[in-house]
Amino acid sequence: MTDREDDTRPSLLLLSGLLCDEVAWDDVREALGPVEARAIAFPGFDSIAAMAESVLAAAPPRFALAGHSMGGRVALAIIAEAPERVERLALLNTGVHPRRPGEAEKRQELVDLAYSAGMAAVAERWLPPMLAPRRVDDRLLIDGLTAMICRQTPDSFAGQTRALLGRPEAERGLSAIECPTLLLSGRQDGWSPLAQHESMAARIRDSRVVAIDDSGHMSIAEQPIAVAAALRQWLA
Repeated sequence: MTDREDDTRPSLLLLSGLLCDEVAWDDVREALGPVEARAIAFPGFDSIAAMAESVLAAAPPRFALAGHSMGGRVALAIIAEAPERVERLALLNTGVHPRRPGEAEKRQELVDLAYSAGMAAVAERWLPPMLAPRRVDDRLLIDGLTAMICRQTPDSFAGQTRALLGRPEAERGLSAIECPTLLLSGRQDGWSPLAQHESMAARIRDSRVVAIDDSGHMSIAEQPIAVAAALRQWLA
């Protein structure tokens, strides 16, 4: 690769989800190989719009954008605000549906648990439903994700929860997306199922759906090599 080719290589921004930090992307970044990628997390934020603004303020003029879970919501807000800056879009384990009945109460239960019993208690309750059934007993995976969640604070968790509950309407904007778009989900994702991504893809002109086997909602940690392979193909 020449210096000029290297200089014009698109930057890849990896947007983290709820309770996740940049470390969540480490295995994906390693498996991506010589791809210029930067992971971004959102501690201390309490709105999707503010998260999107912070990314745009720090991003290069043009970039590829991949968002996982809550990060996918941020990615959609970014492309709605500045579509001319996004060369490619990847939405992983995410959705566009508005707040559902009872969602606020269920999320508040976890926030209350964070304040009363700590982030480890949140991890113990929140993580198992997020994973493919076979991965629930994977101690290496569980311990790593638990440590990540314990690096968060109840205040930051509460802020991100407010952001998700106040998320902007995103479904109507799907038909306006013109860049190549990847929609990826784990086959065992019960929170953001594959069918949800197929429905989103039907509204996006240049889109492709990828299903990750033996993976739930935390695909970037459960199957990072498969996720990286899908991202490499999307970047190509």
